[in-house]
Amino acid sequence: MPRGLARSLAATGLLTAGGCAALTLNHPASAPYPLPTVDPPSRTAKSSPRADGSTLSDEQAQAALVNENDLGAPWTATSGAATWRDGLLKTHTSVGECQRLLDALYSDEILGAPARVTTGLDDTDTDAQLRYQIAARRPADVDAALAWLRTLPARCARFTATTELGLVEDVQVVDAPLPEVGDARQGLRVTLATTTPDGQQYLLTMDVAAVRVGEDAFALTNAGLGDVPNDATQTAVQIGALRLADIRKQGHAQV
Repeated sequence: MPRGLARSLAATGLLTAGGCAALTLNHPASAPYPLPTVDPPSRTAKSSPRADGSTLSDEQAQAALVNENDLGAPWTATSGAATWRDGLLKTHTSVGECQRLLDALYSDEILGAPARVTTGLDDTDTDAQLRYQIAARRPADVDAALAWLRTLPARCARFTATTELGLVEDVQVVDAPLPEVGDARQGLRVTLATTTPDGQQYLLTMDVAAVRVGEDAFALTNAGLGDVPNDATQTAVQIGALRLADIRKQGHAQV
C-alpha cells in the first residue's frame, strides 16, 4: 500500500478494524408491534409561528430526541464523529440521484435540509453510531423526501462510488421494513464495500429511517463496520414515534 494511503487510512481508523467483514447481509425484519399514529390537531389549535409548520417549542423538540437511556447498554452519548465517516462515507459517484443519497448520508440531511435538533449515540461494543434528528421541514416537503427515498432501492440498487482516498466502493441500497408508526415512513439499508490495495476488505452498513408524525418528522441513521444489528434502529423508530406523538398531544392540550 502506498505510504500516503496507509497514513490516511490509519488517520480515519480503518486500519485498526478487526478482520475482514462479511459481505452477505440478511434483510432486517420489521418490528412486530405497531404504535399509534397521531390524532389530527384540534381545529381550535393556534397556527404555528414556525415556517416549517411545527407547533413544538424548542424545548419540546429537544425532549423528543431519543437518548442512550432509551436504547440501553452498550449505547452511550456520542464522543464525536465515527472514525469511518470520512474514510468510507465521503464518496462520489457519477449517478446523479445516487450522489444525492451519498451527500444526504454524509451531511446528516436525510430529509433534505439541516435538522432542527439532533443527537448522536455510540455503541461501545461494535463502534456503531446512531444519529437521530428532529426535522425542520414542512409536512409536504417531508412527504416529498419520503417519496424520493422510496425510489432509491430501484434507482440506486447497486452502483460504484469512489472515496476521497481513491478506494472504489460497491454500494447497494435495499428497502428496509420499519414499524408501522406515525403517518408516513421509509426505511433503507445501505452497504458500501471496498478493498484496500493491500487486500483489506471493509464493509460500512447503514440503516436509514425517516418518519412523519403529523406536522413533525424525525430521521435517523444507524451505521458501523460489518453487519450492523437492526434492533437499535427498530427500537429508536418505535420510541421516537411514540415520544413525538405524546409531546405533540401535550402541546395541543395546552393550546
